[in-house]
Amino acid sequence: MIDKIEKVFSNNTPEIIGDYKRSAVMFLLIEEEGEVKLVFEVRSNNLRNQPGDICLPGGRVEKEEEPKVAAIREVMEELSLNEDEIEYMGEMNYFISPYNSIIYAFVAKCKKKDISCNKAEVDHIFKVPIKFFLENEPLLYELEIGPNLKEDFPFHLIRGGKDYKFGKGKILEYFYKFDDYIIWGTTALILKNFIDTIKKTTI
Repeated sequence: MIDKIEKVFSNNTPEIIGDYKRSAVMFLLIEEEGEVKLVFEVRSNNLRNQPGDICLPGGRVEKEEEPKVAAIREVMEELSLNEDEIEYMGEMNYFISPYNSIIYAFVAKCKKKDISCNKAEVDHIFKVPIKFFLENEPLLYELEIGPNLKEDFPFHLIRGGKDYKFGKGKILEYFYKFDDYIIWGTTALILKNFIDTIKKTTI
C-alpha cells in the first residue's frame, strides 16, 4: 500500500482544492493626448450577470484554455480588435475570491486609437488616465464574511456545538469615483493591486 501511495504522489501535480470558475481580465493601456489611459467597459444591460457594471475587458476561461489566451480572446471579441492590435506586456497578480472563482490579470497595450465595442456584451467603454489612480486613493470599506449556518447543520458532531468559534474573514472593498463612474468590487480590488505594483517601482 505504501508503495502505491508513493507512486501516486511522486508524480502528482498540485492543484487548488475545490471547483473554481476561472476568468481572465486585461489591463488594456492606450496612449492618448499625451497620457497613458486604462480602458474600462460598462457591461450591457441585457446581460444575465452583472448588467450595467463596470469591469475590465475579459471573461471566462474555457476548459483547457490558458488564461492569457482567454484574456486576449475576450479583448478581441468585446472591443472588436485584431490580435496584432494588442501588444502583450506581461502578467499581473491573480485573485482567488471566497466565492469559488479565480481571476487572472494581464497587461497589454492597444495599438488602435479608435476602439469600438461589441454591443451584445458591452454598452460602452470609457478611459481613465493612469495618473488619476496614482494620485487618488480609493474609498475603503471592509466587508465581513463568515459561516452562514442553518439549523440542520450537524452541530452535535463538533466540540462546542453551536458555541464553536467558527472562523471569520473580511474582504476589502475599494471604490474609485471618476466623473460619473464608480469602479468597485473585484475590478477595483485588482486595479488597486495593479496601481500599487506600479508605485513600487520608479516610473
